[in-house]
Amino acid sequence: MNIKRKTINLVLMALLTAILFIMSLTPLGYLNIGPLAITFNMIPVAIGAILLGPVGGGILGFVFGMTSFLQAAGVMGASPLGTLLFAENPFFTFIVCVVARTLDGVIIGFVCKGMSKAIKNKIPVYGVTGFLAAALNTVLFMGALVIFFSDLLVEKGFWANGKNVIVFIAGFVGVNALVEMGVATVLTAIIGFALYKARLINVNTQN
Repeated sequence: MNIKRKTINLVLMALLTAILFIMSLTPLGYLNIGPLAITFNMIPVAIGAILLGPVGGGILGFVFGMTSFLQAAGVMGASPLGTLLFAENPFFTFIVCVVARTLDGVIIGFVCKGMSKAIKNKIPVYGVTGFLAAALNTVLFMGALVIFFSDLLVEKGFWANGKNVIVFIAGFVGVNALVEMGVATVLTAIIGFALYKARLINVNTQN
């Protein structure tokens, strides 16, 4: 990778990181509904995975996760569910918020890279990347939540004893996850294709 490409990548990473922080501190990133929030912060992570591959996706997933963790800790605003989790166990909260989102970014980076090699039409490639970014965020977040905080969820009345875990997750995330997936699919496809046409996407991440 030449110096010019490295410089462009660093600028893109810095820009997407700044966008993530802005979204996390404003209503652009979260729409709070009940204990959960509809989050659009996976969109910059998906764009990072498209532009910079698994490494970029992982780094931006980590940034997203850290903003979520800091909100749970009360440093960057407040998250009702996150605050509850942090008070119970900060370490497990870190796994739920940060590790899950980092893994999400890495996975979608590999998926996008693989699809880009096989599919010439980039719009569906980028749309699927956005969809998976939101879908995996929900799956990994809720999976970690159930694994590490099942007793707390039952104690606080979120999850009834004996209720099927799939039914609980579907009811807990409600339409929030569907909205996230729809918005992420459309916006990632549009933004990703525009960046592709502008020749800002690093071909080394996709070929």
